[in-house]
Amino acid sequence: MRLGIDIGGTKTAAVAIGADGELSDQFRMPTGFGAEEVVATALRTVERMTELAGVEASSFASIGIGIPGAVDSGTGRVAHAVNLGLEGLDLGPRLADRLGVEVTVENDVKAAAVGAHHLLGVADGIRAHSMAYLNLGTGLAAGIVLDGRLLRGGHGVAGEIGHIPVDPAGVVCTCGQRGCLETLASGSAIARMWPTDGPLPAKELFAAAAAGDDRAIAVRERFLTGVAAAVRLLVLTADVDDVVIGGGLAALGDPLLAGARRILSEWATDSAFLASLDLPSRVQVIPLGFPAAAVGAALVGEHQWLKS
Repeated sequence: MRLGIDIGGTKTAAVAIGADGELSDQFRMPTGFGAEEVVATALRTVERMTELAGVEASSFASIGIGIPGAVDSGTGRVAHAVNLGLEGLDLGPRLADRLGVEVTVENDVKAAAVGAHHLLGVADGIRAHSMAYLNLGTGLAAGIVLDGRLLRGGHGVAGEIGHIPVDPAGVVCTCGQRGCLETLASGSAIARMWPTDGPLPAKELFAAAAAGDDRAIAVRERFLTGVAAAVRLLVLTADVDDVVIGGGLAALGDPLLAGARRILSEWATDSAFLASLDLPSRVQVIPLGFPAAAVGAALVGEHQWLKS
């Protein structure tokens, strides 16, 4: 049995996976803020999962953590995770010392890519195909699985497409560059382009656009164009079979998927090259309730996922 823990900015989710690859126990709890609280959250989660599974922590074949920020998967160190108040934490070693078992730590988006590949592969009966997981949340990033193996790159930044500049006249991104893809297609982009006091700006935007609000329609189309551009970029750089949209904005569901596919189809009418790639058929939105990051965290300790 393998244990995976997804430590998010507000919630921590955990899942156990049996030897047959099927999901076993699942658990959620609030995430603490700051290094000590993050460690404590992880330990409490492991404790609860051992109770549910009826085993000791040392009985898990692997324990993996998915966490936002810059992660050195080789050392288990989280160098930077602003939403969790982390500016350097040897998370893997600290948990391993307390639990008496090795703990692998991976960036949450890359873990989610592994989890989505596993979960959708189980559903489709596919194992070795390639997939990009496009995470649309507060920011934008991707995780890429090629031939069944996670792509990390030489410095661990493979998939950081949110910081590819696409608009030289655009706004300044949090990374310091101007006009990055993330400034068009992310939760923070919607909040900037469609300011509201409501708790769900993206849903409010899409509702207003559906009701015929011209300004909302313009913002929605700018956002969807950015999403479509991210899909095109992932296919043109990695030639993945599927681009699976996940993250908080995936909750937009069919309107998000239909909008991205519509724009990709429009581009194809003007380009025989793009038409030959059939981009609309390659994109999908991950089903609600798929614990992709936690499942991926449970799997990243396995040898096959450690390949770059």
